[in-house]
Amino acid sequence: MCSTHQGVYTGTRLGAKWAEKRFTMPYLREALWHMGYAVDTLETATDWDNVDNLLNKIEDNLRNGLGSQNENTHVFTHLSHFYGQGCSIYTTYVFRVADSYAETIARWQHLKDTTSELIVRNRGTISHQHGVGKDHAPYLPLEKGELGMRAIRALTTSFDPDNRLNPKTLLD
Repeated sequence: MCSTHQGVYTGTRLGAKWAEKRFTMPYLREALWHMGYAVDTLETATDWDNVDNLLNKIEDNLRNGLGSQNENTHVFTHLSHFYGQGCSIYTTYVFRVADSYAETIARWQHLKDTTSELIVRNRGTISHQHGVGKDHAPYLPLEKGELGMRAIRALTTSFDPDNRLNPKTLLD
C-alpha cells in the first residue's frame, strides 16, 4: 500500500520507540526548563490540500515569533492521525526562557496566541484529539462561527443544564 502511493514503509520501530518513552516524555519538559528552555506543542487538523500551506505557516510563525526580542524558536512537526480527507499537524517548539517567569509566560502566550489565530484563519481546527480546553477556547468562535457557537450552547444547555461539565471552559 505504501509503495502504491509513493510512500515509504518504515516498519514498526518508530512506533515502538514512542510507546517505550510515552510516559517519560513529560519529564523532558522539566529537564529542559532547568537547562533554560521552554517546550510546548500545538496540534490541529486540516484537509490534505491545505497541509503544506498550514504546516509552513505554523512553523514560520513560531520560528519567527520572537524575532523582535532577537530570540529564535526551534520548531519541528510531524503528521499524525491520517484520514481520507486530511490529517493532524502536530508541532513541537522550543525557545529560551527569559530572565523572569512572567517574561517567559509572555513569550509563550505570544507564540500560542498568534499561532492559534493563524490556525483558525487558515482552515485548521483549533484542536484535534486533545480537545479545546481553556487555552484554545478563545479561538473556538473564529473556527465555529456564530451558528456553530449557538449549536454548542444549545447542546450544553440541553445536556448539562447545571453546568457541571467543564464550567466556564468553552462558553462564557
